[in-house]
Amino acid sequence: MQRNVHPSAARATTGLMMVTALGLASLAHAQAPAQPMQPTLSQAAPPVDPSFSAYSLFQTCKQRNDNVAQGQCVGAIRGIIHGYQYGVLFLGQRTTLPPNEMQRVSLCLNDITVSSIIDDFLADAAQVDADALKHTPAEVAVLGSVHMHHACT
Repeated sequence: MQRNVHPSAARATTGLMMVTALGLASLAHAQAPAQPMQPTLSQAAPPVDPSFSAYSLFQTCKQRNDNVAQGQCVGAIRGIIHGYQYGVLFLGQRTTLPPNEMQRVSLCLNDITVSSIIDDFLADAAQVDADALKHTPAEVAVLGSVHMHHACT
């Protein structure tokens, strides 16, 4: 049986896996003694997919009366969060983290509804300049919002 997956959901999953892998790999390397990094002009941020930027997700999620847009929003938010949580679980199983590090990177989402996560994201994104949102990956914005409101302490 073939499932029809919305292209933005497929990009979200693929992009999330890459972001999670890169973020978790950098966390694993954070255990090593810090060495000063020399900024170089060739280290530019990777380009942001405009179809899945924080701006495009914000525009989709704020369409409260559009069932299709809401479905896409919920699917993207859930995909980002689940992918991140699986990444944290994977990291915890593959490496030894310093004390309290797993708790620092984990999300505490017990009894938290997706709609409240979306409301938090919309409120946070509304405070950011539209141009900055266009240059921010959706995964970064959503996870930043979730960590701000639901980090484990």
